[in-house]
Amino acid sequence: MKRETTSKAKTLLLGYLLLMGSLLQAQDETIPLWESKIPNSISNPNYFEKTAYQEGYLNKYHHVTTPTLSVFTPKEKKANGTAVLIMPGGGYMHLSFHKEGVKIAQWLNSLGITAFVLKYRLPNDSIMENKSIAPLQDAQEALRYIRANSKKWHCYPDKIGVLGSSAGGHLAATLSTQYHQKVYTSQYSESAQPNFTILLYPVISMDQTITHKGSRTNLLGNSPSEEAIQRYSNEMQVDKNTAPTFLVHATDDLVVPVENSIRYYHALRNHKIKTELHIFESGGHGFGLGTKPGVSTWPLLCQNWLKELQLLL
Repeated sequence: MKRETTSKAKTLLLGYLLLMGSLLQAQDETIPLWESKIPNSISNPNYFEKTAYQEGYLNKYHHVTTPTLSVFTPKEKKANGTAVLIMPGGGYMHLSFHKEGVKIAQWLNSLGITAFVLKYRLPNDSIMENKSIAPLQDAQEALRYIRANSKKWHCYPDKIGVLGSSAGGHLAATLSTQYHQKVYTSQYSESAQPNFTILLYPVISMDQTITHKGSRTNLLGNSPSEEAIQRYSNEMQVDKNTAPTFLVHATDDLVVPVENSIRYYHALRNHKIKTELHIFESGGHGFGLGTKPGVSTWPLLCQNWLKELQLLL
């Protein structure tokens, strides 16, 4: 009996190792975002990064302390020179790394696009001097890093976009409208401006009538100033230089009201920015690549939009 139990344990261990190996092969490398001290950081030995696994894969990150870029390059299809920086959502409380990071990266790879999933810092006063700017610091540095090293991955520096879901959509929109804001000193001279933006059920506004309250509180605190509310309400930060944008949302989203995407769409249109908005009757929140009828068509719609921008072969 003991020998049989040991044999079963070995079999389970082998299966687990094979599974983990296949998952690791899905990405090429993971790169620390900051070479030296992370800007705006406070040392706190009692604050630890946490991970959550589900069915053998890394599902979520909590308490991010070390920002990284996970690189995914096309394997089955030739890279076409386009790159996308992906920002998973999670209400600025956790990162939905698998569904809104890895799975999205694999879909982009199938189109010939090189993808980078950003594990960005989640706002927290115990490890940050100013928690509100920390995610934007990571986002700006990530875009600059990709652009500065674009030749390494056979990408064009003028074909680098950003994709964000939910609170990650807020960060992506913040990068798209505030790429020029001086929130730290970078070693790179390259611009942090995305060339295009894809937003899935994004938090856009900090206006309390339509915002996701958890994202607002985590980013700005319980009683933010009117200045902070306006600064991080991205519909108020759009200008003529904002990147072309593709938006997806569901009417029955009870977490992040569809009015977020509608307001951003109108702001983009008012500044004559090329934009496309798709609102589905149902789909709820956090549908990722989508499995329900209707909302599941957004990847194909996005693919067609990318073709129109000449970002796909």
